[in-house]
Amino acid sequence: MNTPMHGGLGIYIHVPFCAVKCGYCSFCSFPYTSSAAAGFVDAVIRNLKHYSDKGRPVDSVYFGGGTPSLLRAGQIEDIMSELHRSFVLSENAEVTLEANPGTLSRDRINGYLSAGINRLSIGVQSLDDEELKLLGRTHSAERAVKAVYEAADCGFSNISCDIMLALPGQTTDQLDKTISGLTELPLQHISAYILKIEDGTAFFSRGVQRLLPSDELTAEMYLHMVRRLGESGFQQYEVSNFSLPGYESRHNCRYWMLEDYIGIGPSAHSCCYGRRFAVPDDIEDFTKSNAQREYITEDTPGTAEERIMLSLRLRSGLQLSMLDDEDRERIEKKLPALENAGYCVRNSDNISLTPEGFLVSNSVISYLL
Repeated sequence: MNTPMHGGLGIYIHVPFCAVKCGYCSFCSFPYTSSAAAGFVDAVIRNLKHYSDKGRPVDSVYFGGGTPSLLRAGQIEDIMSELHRSFVLSENAEVTLEANPGTLSRDRINGYLSAGINRLSIGVQSLDDEELKLLGRTHSAERAVKAVYEAADCGFSNISCDIMLALPGQTTDQLDKTISGLTELPLQHISAYILKIEDGTAFFSRGVQRLLPSDELTAEMYLHMVRRLGESGFQQYEVSNFSLPGYESRHNCRYWMLEDYIGIGPSAHSCCYGRRFAVPDDIEDFTKSNAQREYITEDTPGTAEERIMLSLRLRSGLQLSMLDDEDRERIEKKLPALENAGYCVRNSDNISLTPEGFLVSNSVISYLL
């Protein structure tokens, strides 16, 4: 069960620059300078030429980071122009750019729209100023709300916002304030992440993990959020993602559906050509090399175990008929206990996790496998 070599292709571009690194962030990022950004853009263009493929339509492009909105609209336009030269971009391709509210202005938003960006993912995180300060975010709640309205006014009809929950000292009522505020905005998608403190981050070294809410309170917040978003029309389609009908993130879904994508930039990962590979997190090496260095992370992606694990991240769930007899029989024997616990539901050939099951999905999947 290898990764398919046919169908559409996704392009991920990791823009590794930040004005300030957030204390919880474990992603590859470097301080922004205009000269470093210029060198990075040139390297991205070289790599798009290197991977050029006119035989497969590109149906999703994702500028992630870091803070991609630190790049000028003209730089995004240069990258998009090379994408059109080196690949065949589908007419209805989803082209996403992640943005920090503090970097956006009407001129910049209009520039991104003109460059070919048609989906904006805005890192709101919270609509409580005290929570934003705690997270080290440089924008205010007012600025975040204004950025969303400006994006919609400029013509963006596919806007996503990120929020974080289970913050130190956070209550369900405080989380509800953010949820209520967001659902009143002209949004089509919300990504919601439980705060995790990872080793190597500033928060970890400061011991912030000791201040996080209990597992019980975290579960209460998560289930409250799922319910409130559902009441506002944002249906859960993945563990951490919610959308209005038809606005699921096409690019992110390709990760969970094991569709091919090429990653460009320091620390970017790819799943293509029947293997997984990644780029070292070295900005200088990436900028100076004619083509980014790669190292193999997996020779045979798309194993049965991986497909089961990724399918169960999605609300659409797992089709048992797609499994071989041995895997199907093993899973079917274990389903009654999970159903009785309220962690999953079975509908004929399909099994999917409930919100309660998503909360403990790692344990559920380990049990099934």
